[in-house]
Amino acid sequence: MDVPTVEKTDPDGVDFGWVMQVTFVTTILVGSPLVVLASTAVTLQTWTARAMFAVRVGALIWFLTAVCVYLYARYRA
Repeated sequence: MDVPTVEKTDPDGVDFGWVMQVTFVTTILVGSPLVVLASTAVTLQTWTARAMFAVRVGALIWFLTAVCVYLYARYRA
């Protein structure tokens, strides 16, 4: 039985796979509570308004997290 080999990479510069993974996990763990905290400051009457608010604020948090993680990875590279 042939066992497939596991390939490893040694990227030059920034490891974008690591950046994407860390951005995803950090946004879920830190961003979700931030969206909840931000939602307490506004009146959201409908489920549509709540969903649109979560998407808008979540996108901003995701973008800022990605930029910070990328800059950290670039600094460490």
